[in-house]
Amino acid sequence: MSKTREIRRRIRSAKNVAQITRAMEMVSASKMRRAQRNVLATRPYADRLRDVMAELMARMVGGSRRGTLLEARSPVRKVAVVVITPDRGLCGSLISNILRRMIRFILEQREQHHEVSVVAMGKKGRDFVARNNQALVAEVTQLGDSPRLQDILGIATEVISGFRKGDYDEVYLLYSEFVNTLVQRAALRRLLPIEPPVDAQMERRVDYTYEPSQEEVLEELLPRYVEVQIYQALLESIASEHSARMIAMRNATDNSKELVKDLTLSFNKARQTSITNEVSEIASGAVALAQG
Repeated sequence: MSKTREIRRRIRSAKNVAQITRAMEMVSASKMRRAQRNVLATRPYADRLRDVMAELMARMVGGSRRGTLLEARSPVRKVAVVVITPDRGLCGSLISNILRRMIRFILEQREQHHEVSVVAMGKKGRDFVARNNQALVAEVTQLGDSPRLQDILGIATEVISGFRKGDYDEVYLLYSEFVNTLVQRAALRRLLPIEPPVDAQMERRVDYTYEPSQEEVLEELLPRYVEVQIYQALLESIASEHSARMIAMRNATDNSKELVKDLTLSFNKARQTSITNEVSEIASGAVALAQG
């Protein structure tokens, strides 16, 4: 009897878990749709800025890059990485994939005798860096599900000013790239010095006129380009987070339902066994009485 009561309690617990994870799945699905819209809304601006940058860089091939965000430095001694992670968990392997990629990147840089600093965007990354005694130089958390461009200006200013002052010779950006609802992958790419877009190697198709000059326009665009890259990566990470959480909660709901089925079967077997034992005891008692 005690066994059936225990199984009944476990069934109730599993059903409650299924209700909670189902509700979380629905919330994440709603947030994921909004996050996808935000990503798609910013892509035209980012693509157009990329086109203008490519055209300007193509015009300035062979020109001096010293003192700009295009200047490549050698040898590289100090490296910074901007790591974007969620503030909350329950999103499957998304966070662990980003953190594993960050640790692998840090180890690779240290093998080359590079000093690595970390700029954390999100509580999970910040806490991980702090627990492992890494060099955390800046952090920002609680950006919400619909961040604005000005919310990341502090981080952008930190890496741009650090690069210009020589605190960092290279800056990398690590985030979760949103591919589709089922696929999110950790993406690592160099943020500074800025790598010319691929279109910069192509023949110019439009003859623009720039005022006051190409060099001054490019100098103004370079920081904006860095800001847009960080902002776009943040939006990609948010969309990835909600997609991963929705899938994780769906799997948890399915697993809870399967557990309820298994426990129900076990409960029925235990109850049937109990009934059979009681019937056997009654029959044995009746036989004993008849023989007596």
